Amino acid sequence: MAVAASALKAQQSRMRIIAENIANAESTARTAGGTPYRRQIPVFEARNVNGATGVAMAEVRPDQGDFRQDYDPSHPAANAEGYVLRPNVDTLIEAMDMREAQRAYEANLNVIETARTMASRTLDILKR
Repeated sequence: MAVAASALKAQQSRMRIIAENIANAESTARTAGGTPYRRQIPVFEARNVNGATGVAMAEVRPDQGDFRQDYDPSHPAANAEGYVLRPNVDTLIEAMDMREAQRAYEANLNVIETARTMASRTLDILKR
């Protein structure tokens, strides 16, 4: 159960980062020629959890992919050539990542429920 609980916490953190990416998908720089929001990527690592191998979020790294560029010379964040840099966030990719994280969260929740049911049935058997 401790391993599944560590995975629940990791997936919850992942969903928070994905939600932040989606929230900033259409933002721009605050100043002309500045850099906009950069997509964040969670990095997981194996951790020892009560003698077993669990998972935890080790860090959050910025995605070094290229920013999108839109030509809009009237925009306050436009550079000298008239291009506005947009975040390197693809909302479709983020939605798919969110769904994957949700499924992983549900699977680990099912593991905890199954372990709890098995422990309860074992205690019932021992009581007889």
